[in-house]
Formats: sequence, structure tokens, C-alpha cells
Amino acid sequence: MTDKTKLNRRHKAIRTRVSGTAERPRLQVFRSLNHIYAQLIDDDKGETILTENDQKEKSKKKKVERAFEVGKRIAEKAKEKKIKKVVFDRKGYLYHGRVKAVAEGARKGGLEF
Repeated sequence: MTDKTKLNRRHKAIRTRVSGTAERPRLQVFRSLNHIYAQLIDDDKGETILTENDQKEKSKKKKVERAFEVGKRIAEKAKEKKIKKVVFDRKGYLYHGRVKAVAEGARKGGLEF
């Protein structure tokens, strides 16, 4: 079984349990080889509320540090929209490294999981 197949299987298992609403949207993390993306999603309406990524930064920070900053920035944007609680969706990725850094940054920014 390939790594991509395992990732998809874990993602399907997570999505059966995790769903976002208007009061408590889903914070989904996507991790590419070089960048990290986070978005808040309302699954009831099927729309994305906020997005944030690390492509804006041209700094020489490490990937984990940039991921932490993405988490903090999405938490700040969520506060502006009066969102305090979210459901974390790691999208099948292991809770480690950059995915964990986004979650910790969002918590530090004021979001509750």
C-alpha cells in the first residue's frame, strides 16, 4: 500500500467524525512539500470562510516556524470574524511537525479546539 493510499484512508476516517458548522468551523491543514495552507470551512453551507498560507513570507525561517506563523495569522483573522472555537482537521497527516505547529500557532492566537 502506498503512502498516498494510506493518507487517503486516514483522511476518510477523520472526515467521518469531523465536520464544521458556522459556530464551530473546521480548521483544515494542507501540507505540500514546500508550503503549508490552512483554511476555515463551514461544511453546512459548503463554503470556505478564511484561508491562510506561508507563500506571502519571503523570509528565511524554517518550515515549522512558518507553519506556526500561519496558525497565528488564521487565528487573528478568525477573531475578526468573531470565531473562537474550531474543529481541527489534520487531513490524514500525522500530528507532528508542521501540522502540529499550525495547531499550536492557532491556539496561541486564541482559537480553542
